[in-house]
Amino acid sequence: MSEAMTRGVLFVHSAPTALCPHIEWAIGSVVDQRTDLKWTLQPAAPGMYRAEIGWAGAPGTGAKLASALRGWAHLRYEVTEEASRGVDGSRWSHTPELGIFHATTDSAGNIVVTEDRIRYAYEQGAGNPAVLYHELSLALGEAWDEELEPFRYAADGAPVRWLHQVG
Repeated sequence: MSEAMTRGVLFVHSAPTALCPHIEWAIGSVVDQRTDLKWTLQPAAPGMYRAEIGWAGAPGTGAKLASALRGWAHLRYEVTEEASRGVDGSRWSHTPELGIFHATTDSAGNIVVTEDRIRYAYEQGAGNPAVLYHELSLALGEAWDEELEPFRYAADGAPVRWLHQVG
């Protein structure tokens, strides 16, 4: 029986030049093949570079990619993983200021907020709409979206290459 496969995209929204080869090495170590990204200037952050690459691999590859890049100074990135048999889709967003955010996604890429998370927001915000709003904003990753949005627009029309995980 063959192993389930999924796919996704890694968006490196901004990285300093010195970090670019290390990012390629980290990606290559996850997908078990050499990775040469096409780096372009990031107009939203002068002196920084951006790249994106599609990937295909076993479920959980998105988490491995996000973990391999986590915590690097001056690096902004997002990883998406489509849903596969028995596994929800996911999105990871990272900024130097906020750290990493993870969310489960539906087939259209929308963030799915669990019943327990909504109940927690209700409990925290009981009698205080501002607290309820804050908790739901955290659950949706709004701070990450706000910080990354200018970098996403700067990438409109950028080409996407595909990697296929070996083994």
